[in-house]
This record gives sequence, C-alpha cells and structure tokens, in this order.
Amino acid sequence: MGWEEVPERGYSDFERVVGQHRGRPIFAYFTGDKDAQGVSWCPDCTKAEPVVRTELHNMPEGSVFVYCQVGDRPYWKDPNNEFRRNLKLTGVPTLLKYGTPQRLVEEECLKSDLVRMLFTED
Repeated sequence: MGWEEVPERGYSDFERVVGQHRGRPIFAYFTGDKDAQGVSWCPDCTKAEPVVRTELHNMPEGSVFVYCQVGDRPYWKDPNNEFRRNLKLTGVPTLLKYGTPQRLVEEECLKSDLVRMLFTED
C-alpha cells in the first residue's frame, strides 16, 4: 500500500491533518458521523463508502486519504458550519482532491468509474 489513511472527525482535525501532509496528494472523503454501531446518519454515505474504498488502490503513490466525519445531522444541516463555509461542501458524501476543484458529490461517489478517475487524473 503506497498511501496512508488518516481517520478524523471535525473541521479543526481535518485542517491539522492537511497541514501535516502538505506537499503530498491529499484525497478527502467527507461523511456523516457514525453511531456506536458504526452506522452513519447519512444513508448515501453508507452506500458510497464501499465504492470509494474499492478504488483506493488507484491513488497515486505517497497519497494521503483523509476519512473525515463532518458531525451529526443538525451540525451538518447548519449552512454556516465550517465544512460548508470553508471548503464549500454542498453535500455528503463528498470525495475531493484537496487543493484542486476536483470533487465528487453525493450520488457521484456511487460510481466507481468516477471515483477511479478522481484518484488517477491530474
């Protein structure tokens, strides 16, 4: 495995991880928080995660995959939350290549060919 996964929760943790890995390709998957049973409040996130994970082997050598839980449903729905305000996220799940305009939002994350393309194209 030529890449590293970093699980995080919340915007400040996400920013810290990005700062620690500057200079490396960073891919981030944003999902709704999971409960004690490991189930997200976001049904689309639950469906998309296995698709995204199946394609992780296509990430460039030395990449960082940040698996970031965005918070509970009320926090996510707040139009002023930090993810919406600072990263311009419009929905979860979102998969993006940090520092570029490349991103997949909601049902796009369910399409393995689009996920593969995000991981492999410059």
